[in-house]
Amino acid sequence: MSLRNLITDVAGVLIGNAHDERLASGVTAILFEEPAVASVDVRGGAPGTRETDLLEPHRTVERIDAVVLSGGSAFGLDAGAGVQAYLREQGRGFAIRTVRVPLVCGAVLFDLLNGGDRTGGVSRPIGSSAMPPRPPPAGPSRSEQPVPGSALPRSIARVASALRRQ
Repeated sequence: MSLRNLITDVAGVLIGNAHDERLASGVTAILFEEPAVASVDVRGGAPGTRETDLLEPHRTVERIDAVVLSGGSAFGLDAGAGVQAYLREQGRGFAIRTVRVPLVCGAVLFDLLNGGDRTGGVSRPIGSSAMPPRPPPAGPSRSEQPVPGSALPRSIARVASALRRQ
């Protein structure tokens, strides 16, 4: 297995994404095959986050199931619910007696000025469609398979360009 300096070179990390051309936005889902320890450093004047408080060291939860990065500003927070619903269907999550609650942390990026149709927003269906395919039981590792590109870097570039023009 050759390493390509990709996040998928890390064993147990799967990446999926979905892009909506009409919205000119998308979602990237980072799924851990086993719940993972994670941390976050939230900055900026108007951060949009989902469940990042779970990552503070004094919280009950020690591991999470997935991280979602979405466009759509505050509207994109709903994409995390789509990933959570998908994981719940798979039986994933933090056990509370007989209930499992998939722990999905996330953040959104402001891309409302990128020219997309803003009558809708990044939503649960887009979030659940961003889930990475399950790895095959045997065969090449995920890092040896092509990783689709994310819409987020393009969105960041569009926002930066729009802000420079103002």
